[in-house]
Amino acid sequence: MKVHSPTAVSAPSGAPQQWHDIDWWRVQRNVRAMQLRIAKACRGGNWRRVNSLQRMLTRSRSARYLAVRRVTENQGKRTAGVDRVLWDTPDAKWKAANGLKRHGYKPRPLRRVFIPKSNGKERPLGIPTMTDRAMQALYLLALAPIAETTGDPNSYGFRIERSTADAMGQLFICLSKKVSAEWVLEADIKGCFDHINHDWLIANVPTDKTILRKWLKAGVIHKGQLQATDAGTPQGGIISPTLANMVLDGLESQLKQHLGVTKAKKLKINVVRYADDFVITGNSKEMLESEIRPWVEQFLAVRGLQLSLEKTRVVHIDEGFDFLGWNFRKYEGKLLIKPSKKNVKAFYRKVKDVISTNKTAKQEDLIQRLNPILRGWAMYHQPVVAKKAFSRMDNSVFHALWRWAKRRHPNKSLEWVRRGYFQPHEGRSWVFATMAMRTDGTKAIAPLYSIASTAIERHRKVSGEYNPFDPSMEEMGEKLRMVRMLKKLKYRKQIVSLFQSQKGLCPLCKQPITKESGWHDHHVIHRSQGGGDTLDNRVLLHPVCHQQLHSRGLTVNKPAPTGAF
Repeated sequence: MKVHSPTAVSAPSGAPQQWHDIDWWRVQRNVRAMQLRIAKACRGGNWRRVNSLQRMLTRSRSARYLAVRRVTENQGKRTAGVDRVLWDTPDAKWKAANGLKRHGYKPRPLRRVFIPKSNGKERPLGIPTMTDRAMQALYLLALAPIAETTGDPNSYGFRIERSTADAMGQLFICLSKKVSAEWVLEADIKGCFDHINHDWLIANVPTDKTILRKWLKAGVIHKGQLQATDAGTPQGGIISPTLANMVLDGLESQLKQHLGVTKAKKLKINVVRYADDFVITGNSKEMLESEIRPWVEQFLAVRGLQLSLEKTRVVHIDEGFDFLGWNFRKYEGKLLIKPSKKNVKAFYRKVKDVISTNKTAKQEDLIQRLNPILRGWAMYHQPVVAKKAFSRMDNSVFHALWRWAKRRHPNKSLEWVRRGYFQPHEGRSWVFATMAMRTDGTKAIAPLYSIASTAIERHRKVSGEYNPFDPSMEEMGEKLRMVRMLKKLKYRKQIVSLFQSQKGLCPLCKQPITKESGWHDHHVIHRSQGGGDTLDNRVLLHPVCHQQLHSRGLTVNKPAPTGAF
């Protein structure tokens, strides 16, 4: 696949002069090469070299460009900090990238906002300014190789190519056999992000201590008042999840070291953690309560943390426990993992809220709002025993929509309402659907997504030893990324075809297209110039590459078909 300019615009020699001049392939290559060297030095225990390479990376132009790109393309790109500044133009991004410097840097206080939790309470977030986010993203580039190299094998939260489904898969391995552990310590850390000991962080996290101390002590502005931050790492910062992970790393490895590998295996000790949620398996209730729990409490106390007395308990696998929205329980010796009752109730409340806040919306608009929510929940529970839960949820959503439709026409008969809002579709009757305009100008039926139609597919978990910064695992990472992207795109057949034909790579920068990077669907010959909407006239590009292509007048050629990937 070639990239060329119809106006003979060539790449500028030397350093780029503006944001759209940046060669993202070279930027990614430079940063990746340095990260691999950091991880190699970390594996070898050469910490002086690690520190030296980290300094080189955080001072490089490539890392600064990548840091600004990350904070201007993620979900929070339109959320400003206390200075109300956003980087929403190429010129602003360019100035920001060249202004990221350690010397004279002083972070601004965080802007406090609250988001609702499923239990009715609110979770506090601290929103940094764009400059502080970019600085955190910059130093995270140098910290991530160490976090991935030293992290516990069965820690799955906020790590590259790891997910809740991987944590679920590991628990299935630990609990499903007849001879598996029968007791589980279900642990909950009390306000993890709010109580982490700053002194421990500064002493133990291998990053620039001065910069880290400034972030931790920046303070929070709430209702116009500046509040000091004496403990914790704020939820909302780009680097915060990695810091919290590093605080809890060692929970698995140090526990097994404390017991001895042979004894831990005999006692059936397994630790599975996702961020600050974790469970520990064992062969007896007494051992988990009298030996394991006190050790865990001591491990956490050193870091300024403690277990929640109300939520931490030891349960038998026949009684079952909830973890990450699933219920794990053995029925007559067989382990079944199902959507938890709490998760099902919370999701139905969310759907009902959408329906009730759109009482006067068009049916087409309501379907467009509901479909991503329904599909997302179904895909989350796709790897577990969820068929009954799916059918019940479909039934509950149907009744909620039937009430929504009847309310709009109190003077019409029920048959009239049924004909107006429900119709047969693909062998099913009473489908909430309407006619909608497609991109090619034709009309087609637009149905509500059927949760019950989601096929159950077992999840292939990532190896606990996988390290994205180990060159020997490069091929494993590529296969994992492709499989998971294709699963994410399963119900978008045209995007899947484009993704496969491009072998998962952006044709402009030759870097992988991932769910984190996102993508734009680009027409090779613009529709305004007579280009069609068919697949042979479309390619997938990174958002920043798409902007670069248009700003510089470049074009891309469609690759020749290569068959299924």
